Amino acid sequence: MKSFEHVYRVHRLLKSRRYPVAFETLMEELECSRATTKRVLAYMRDVLGAPIETSREPRGYRYTDEAYELPGFWFSGEELQSLLTLQQLLATFQPGLLDDALGPLRKRLDQILESQGLTTGEAARIRLLRAAARPPGDHFATIAAAVLQRHRLKIDYESRATGKLSTREISPQRLVHYRDNWYLDAWCHQSDDLRTFAVDCVRCAEPLEASAQTVETEKLNARLGGSYGIFSGVPTATAVLRFTPERARWVAAEQWHPLQHGEWLPDGQYELSVPYHDDRELILDILRYGPDVEVMGPERLRSAVAERLRAAARRYA
Repeated sequence: MKSFEHVYRVHRLLKSRRYPVAFETLMEELECSRATTKRVLAYMRDVLGAPIETSREPRGYRYTDEAYELPGFWFSGEELQSLLTLQQLLATFQPGLLDDALGPLRKRLDQILESQGLTTGEAARIRLLRAAARPPGDHFATIAAAVLQRHRLKIDYESRATGKLSTREISPQRLVHYRDNWYLDAWCHQSDDLRTFAVDCVRCAEPLEASAQTVETEKLNARLGGSYGIFSGVPTATAVLRFTPERARWVAAEQWHPLQHGEWLPDGQYELSVPYHDDRELILDILRYGPDVEVMGPERLRSAVAERLRAAARRYA
């Protein structure tokens, strides 16, 4: 194990303990000899300027300055591999999305990993399959910067339902990655309300000097996260879905919504209750299960699903 790793482990241990750490504990953490442990402590104190003090009661080592951090770029080998894996996963997850921004960091991580005798190619053994994903468009970086820097945006937005283009001033709140596509939760100053925008439908994004209006997280979650799917709104109904025993074994292990309720029935069927506000996405998901699911309520949702099934059957008549 390299001294690089030794230093990091000692630093992490001293930072995490409220009381002095015994020398024997440091030896166990480093998995090395008494002499090597003393050399690591001396190197940290004399070269890195670590404020390490020896305590008599209780006996051990501690930092006299709790705010001290190691100079430079310090990670354990496992953390470096995790960072590199995440970057490679992101490249697969959304090809080219942050290549320019992460390129220099990735090269630096490669160099550090190689200096520690660690491999860099094993992340390719993780495979991500994406379904019905849309490219995030040319303005993802501008939108992400506005979210993080908390300033307003002027956007031209094309409605996918109508094809109409509208210009809006918005206060971005958060980016959402949902079903392989990117969405933006924002306060729309034109509508004077919260809205969710598909990032790939933003045709122009211009940063504004004005600060973004902040919406409390609790309100965001209540308005935009309380109902089923990506459509916003406080839940106004609860869908009750009954699945056949064959399909029940799969659905019982799935999470459709954080506030869902599931119940096994005596005949082996599984009944799932899901709160929703807008039924468009919910109907599409119900239709995926065909004859393996029945909508028990509410009646409006049951009728809508039945009509869609009849319309589909007529195409094959």
